[in-house]
Amino acid sequence: MRDYLQKYGAGYVFLTPWAIGFLGLALGPILASLYLSFTQYDIINAPEWVGLENYEYMFSFDTRFYKSLQVTFAFVFLSVPAKLIFALGVAMVLDKGIRAIGIYRALFYLPSILGGSIAVAILWRQLFNQDGVVNAALGLFGIEGPYWLSDPRYSLYTLVVLAVWQFGSPMLIFLAGLRAIPQDLYEAAEIDAASKPRQFFAITLPLLAPVIFFNLVLQMIEAFKTFTGAFVISGGTGAPLDSLLFFTVYLYNEAFSFFRMGYASALAWVLLIIIAIFTAIAFYSSRYWVHYENERG
Repeated sequence: MRDYLQKYGAGYVFLTPWAIGFLGLALGPILASLYLSFTQYDIINAPEWVGLENYEYMFSFDTRFYKSLQVTFAFVFLSVPAKLIFALGVAMVLDKGIRAIGIYRALFYLPSILGGSIAVAILWRQLFNQDGVVNAALGLFGIEGPYWLSDPRYSLYTLVVLAVWQFGSPMLIFLAGLRAIPQDLYEAAEIDAASKPRQFFAITLPLLAPVIFFNLVLQMIEAFKTFTGAFVISGGTGAPLDSLLFFTVYLYNEAFSFFRMGYASALAWVLLIIIAIFTAIAFYSSRYWVHYENERG
């Protein structure tokens, strides 16, 4: 026991603030939400136990539930790969040692800081309005821009672009990972006349795999929880034609527009399970493509 405390005691000490916050502030609401998911609760009246009724209705009769899943999955599968690819590309450019790299890092990271704000969502809505900046720029080339926000064929893509624009956080992590790759590996590859694409796929990607995995899990979870942009741009309804009915927007409406708190709690737990399943799949798949230095050694 003494040896164990000497080895891991410092770690537990640093975890203490998080443990106090989780046990004191988060655990209670989590358990309350679990209980409310089995009740009919409208905030005003006391919760009424209904068992699995919320979940039965959700999976058997609620068509908007399935629509929200469709929209959310489409957003996740489109935005996460695009965001990671773009972030990695920018990180590789910055890794070349350009001048004033600190300024570029700060500028590229700025959208990630502002990305979840209502102000940015409103700005994005103005950019993609029928008479917004995007259509005005297309008009300079004689192109008539579509109704980005009112046409269900294009509305989701505006939020995908917004997500990709917030690439600063994964970019910085990729940049740190690139800096950790030994340069002598690239020098040896150049001596062997390996092309740049060959170096990228044989050296950069394999050694960057742990960082890619880390970014993938974080960005996937964040994509599933996307709310502010979808809520503001759709006016809180998921319009047009539910093309922006993200799962979180639907959950919010059930809780705070219709005051079906019990049903909203059930939705929240379903979202938690979905995120847990996809995270578990990512961890399981990582054994086949993520390799660490100590494993190679």
